Amino acid sequence: MSGSSRSPGGRRPGGEHETGGVAYRDEAGDEAEHEAEHEAGREPRRASPEAARLRVGWRKLTLLPVVLIAVLLATWLWFRQADLDALSRNALSNGQVTKALWQHVQLTVISTFFVLIIAIPLGILLTRRMFRKATPVAMAFANMGQATPAIGLLALLVIWLGIGRRAALIGIIIYAVLPVLSNTIAGLKANDPTLLEAARGIGMSPLGVLTRVELPLAVPLILAGVRTALVLNVGTATLATFGGGGGLGVLITTGITSQRMPVLVLGSILTVALALLVDWLASLAELLLRPRGLEVGT
Repeated sequence: MSGSSRSPGGRRPGGEHETGGVAYRDEAGDEAEHEAEHEAGREPRRASPEAARLRVGWRKLTLLPVVLIAVLLATWLWFRQADLDALSRNALSNGQVTKALWQHVQLTVISTFFVLIIAIPLGILLTRRMFRKATPVAMAFANMGQATPAIGLLALLVIWLGIGRRAALIGIIIYAVLPVLSNTIAGLKANDPTLLEAARGIGMSPLGVLTRVELPLAVPLILAGVRTALVLNVGTATLATFGGGGGLGVLITTGITSQRMPVLVLGSILTVALALLVDWLASLAELLLRPRGLEVGT
């Protein structure tokens, strides 16, 4: 409903009519106006697709990668002219850096995969009516896993499982379950009950309501938890070296114990760069995987 508006010639725009001195406009009128514009050779006004979906701007796509490339290039140039002693050269030669970086990526990817297949299904299960009473217990265990100092947790796992990648992976997984689990539960609980009731009212099965209504609405919060877990895993994976799991922590501990600053700097810069790169990729995934119906015009 809008106030009365007439054209300069005294005629109302197409699709508008007056009742009690108040002008109304309906959808049929809008369609008629679009047809009139088309017949007049003008393109009908349509909502821009960009206004209905989140856009990934060029700054989002290029800024962080350019900064990381510049930092890594500067590090490489510094190492080319640096005067390294025999111990530093030995720590960085024979593909040691590439090996440590690849081990770190493997630790991050594998641990995140297991976090997802554990935390998301568990979060869904804990929001079902039958298992809601178990939510405080599960959250208490998840909080304990993250509240425990990572190095202490890893030491306990090494004592129990022995030295190797398995102990490191389990420690990283336990440490990163909380953000994904809590965000999955929060996202599912935040859904509007009237929407769920409407979905059931049109005959959707419980599984259909979950997969087609509840989970899509909870995707933004779930993805935020996954992003947090990814960054946590990159940082925690540096401690895997204390359990024999490898990773960039090998370079960091070697630089500290041998007091070789170049080795320490390289390990630290690569860890920070990897964490920033993972966070950037996760932020893109948040935008691209968000259901289109939840996107906000920009």
